[in-house]
Amino acid sequence: MQHEAGLPAVLAGPILRKVTSDRVTIWMAVRAPAKVRLELQPEAEASREYVLEPGTEELACLSAGVYLHYLLIDVAVDTPLPPETWISYRLNLMFEDDPEGGWQDHTVWAPDLTYSGAERPGFMVPLRIKSLLHGSCRKPHAKARDGLVAADRHLADRLPGRDTPGINEEGWPSLLVMSGDQVYVDDVAGPMVQAIGDICERLGLRDETLAGLETDLPASGHALHAVGDMLYRRDRLLPKIDQNAKVFDVLFGGTAKPIFTSQHARNHLITLAEMLAMYLLVWSPALWSDMPEFQMPDGLSEDEQAMYVQETEALKTFVEDLPAARRLMAHLPTAMIFDDHDVTDDWNLSLAWEQAAYGHPLAKRVIGNAILAYAVNQGWGNRPESFRADLEAPVRDALEAPGTDRHDAAIDAILAFEAWDFQWPTDPPLIVLDTRTRRWRSERNSHYPSGLLDWEAATDLQAQLRGKDAVLLVSAAPIFGVKLIEAIQKFFTVIGKPLMVDAEYWMAHPGTAGAILNVFRHRNTPRHFVILSGDVHYSFVYDVELRHGQPDLSGELANGPEIWQVCSSGIKNTWPEKLIRTLDFGNRWAFAPRSPLNWFTKRRGMKVIPRKPVGTPHGQRILNASGIGLVELDETGAPTRICQLTAEGKTVPFERRELEARLD
Repeated sequence: MQHEAGLPAVLAGPILRKVTSDRVTIWMAVRAPAKVRLELQPEAEASREYVLEPGTEELACLSAGVYLHYLLIDVAVDTPLPPETWISYRLNLMFEDDPEGGWQDHTVWAPDLTYSGAERPGFMVPLRIKSLLHGSCRKPHAKARDGLVAADRHLADRLPGRDTPGINEEGWPSLLVMSGDQVYVDDVAGPMVQAIGDICERLGLRDETLAGLETDLPASGHALHAVGDMLYRRDRLLPKIDQNAKVFDVLFGGTAKPIFTSQHARNHLITLAEMLAMYLLVWSPALWSDMPEFQMPDGLSEDEQAMYVQETEALKTFVEDLPAARRLMAHLPTAMIFDDHDVTDDWNLSLAWEQAAYGHPLAKRVIGNAILAYAVNQGWGNRPESFRADLEAPVRDALEAPGTDRHDAAIDAILAFEAWDFQWPTDPPLIVLDTRTRRWRSERNSHYPSGLLDWEAATDLQAQLRGKDAVLLVSAAPIFGVKLIEAIQKFFTVIGKPLMVDAEYWMAHPGTAGAILNVFRHRNTPRHFVILSGDVHYSFVYDVELRHGQPDLSGELANGPEIWQVCSSGIKNTWPEKLIRTLDFGNRWAFAPRSPLNWFTKRRGMKVIPRKPVGTPHGQRILNASGIGLVELDETGAPTRICQLTAEGKTVPFERRELEARLD
């Protein structure tokens, strides 16, 4: 259905979020407020129907403009839903601006939402996790194809095409875990910036006053888009650091530098409306259907013109793949946590960075806008009850009155919020860490990288783990990373340049390193840890064996937990091939099992067994291919198979290499 202005009824979604036997949570972005009728049909059971009115606890409706409204569906079911059973569902909408149109389901507003032969989308309530999909780092204009297409293909192969769809329950994933950088608000393609401006205007998103935040900044968001020569040059508007300030002399070597440190900040998004529009364009094909053809603006340099052409071609492919991404997220409960690019590069990297960013009104506004957009589009579905209690009111204020005191107060509230981490009641339980806002600031030097988890958060984690046999632990950055790359990061930290290499790794901060290793070594720790990570734009797997520091009755050191560090990155992002091959080779050479460097750099008291991506050249341990990670688990929560489903259609298992184990 099209509105008279040519707008689709559903702008993005539905996206399945937290699903349990007693609650179903679904996110949608729509053209107008709507009443919802949700039909749930478990296989071999009677259908359940729930009619929801906007403005209730089960159907929050947030308005961001004339034609952008969020339906946050959080339904408490009257009879528990059966786990491990196929449940088809139908979402019917009745729009306030077209009540005579009656109820409309996906066959009207998203006819490509279902798999071949199925009448409705569906899901299973996750309980015992037999397999899951996970990944991070999905940059729309990266050259690689979208890894979510591989995930969609994986589901299609397990859903037979027939009128009453059954599924291969042994192979159907329980969850989709997205561990950071679902959007890149700090690295946006030129054509995407144009599309975002078009969407802000078409949807009538509320303008945001920018006057007074920076001297040369346009007065508002609308004025920013009206300036004709800002494409690839927005970094000129972003706040600069006072080069005479002592803390920044240490941080940046005494020169005026931008607070926003991304190498690609030329098109950094600024306003709340821009960031909301970005989510719609990366999660759904709906608004792309009537998008004007990309037109290169006048005044670009030769390099900028070449970049614009390259980005345009990459975005066209990305848009072609969006129906698959939308279909995938309508069928799998999806967990999401932020990393830096969801907000800005190097977000909270160090105390000095925080002092610079939050002490400048424009920097604070940009960061606050990104976290507000995250809260609406991602954070809500992880912990709906926390959002409803603590964030819904300030988020509503910001959406209704951007650029006002209400907006600034909302940013203060959201920056103070400390419940972004979450746990879902699966088996093993899914525990997702917030490694961005609960950091351990360095006491030695304000420019040193902060620890990814502070002492209080580590203590909370230990309490969550008590009494559990196995756990799925999500950390945006790998806890056990590639040692050579970490050594390079440490070198740049020592010489005072941590921002040059994104020196954000778990072992960079002694307090955090000690805290997380103590968690693993605690006598009541789970026996099995599967750590799901992303961030680094390449994929690898390590098996890690720890030993407790105290001997048992025989005098031998007690065995520690079994740990699998599984990194899948990126969904749509890769490294330059020559560079990553050089680093991979250097890591194998420098830290081979018999290399003396292992003894000189020994830090953790553990044994690391690498896994080889099968089918890659001899000695290769890092996989540089966009895709989605697949982890299959046995009844104890231990992986039976770990592989990467590449965007190009290959399945690459990771094979344990016992003889290449090293001590660390």
